[in-house]
Amino acid sequence: MPIHRLNHAVLYVSDVERSATFYRDVLGFRTKTAMPGAAFLQAPASTNDHDLGLFQVGPGSHGKIGLYHLAWEVETLDDLEDHLHRLSDAGALVGLSDHGTTKSLYAKDPDGIEFEVVWLIPAQLLTGDEGDGDPRPKPLDLAKEKARYGAGTRGGVGISIPVGVTV
Repeated sequence: MPIHRLNHAVLYVSDVERSATFYRDVLGFRTKTAMPGAAFLQAPASTNDHDLGLFQVGPGSHGKIGLYHLAWEVETLDDLEDHLHRLSDAGALVGLSDHGTTKSLYAKDPDGIEFEVVWLIPAQLLTGDEGDGDPRPKPLDLAKEKARYGAGTRGGVGISIPVGVTV
C-alpha cells in the first residue's frame, strides 16, 4: 500500500521557545516533549505522538531556518520495505533509523529536500521496552522488526490513527 498520510513536519527555527509558544498560543498545539534546543508538539485534535518538531539552529545560521523534513506514513512494514527498495534504486536513500516506537527511512528528493517515510508501532503492541532510554536513533533492522511486529501489521493504530478508523 502506498503512503497514506503526512505524519509530521520538522522545522529549523531560530528560537525554539518562541516558536513553541507561537504554535501553542495561536494554533492550540500542546508540547509533548521538550529538551534544550528541541520541542515536539501535538495538534489540538490529534492522537499522533507529534505533528510538529522544532529544532533550534545556532546564531548566524538563519539561512538554514525552515523545513528540515516531512514524514510520510506507510501502513505496514512491508510497505516500508517496498519504499526502502524504491528509494535505494533511485539513489535517494540517505538513512534508516529505529526511533523505538517508529521505524524510519530518510531520503532526499532531486532538490536535496529531506523527507522521512515512517511506520509507527500500533498502540496495542507497545510494551514500554521499545527503546533503551537513549533518545538517539538506532540502526534499523527491518527483518527483525517484521519478525517482531508482523510484515502486514497496520501501523499507527491508536497513535496517528484513532482506534476504530478504517481508512
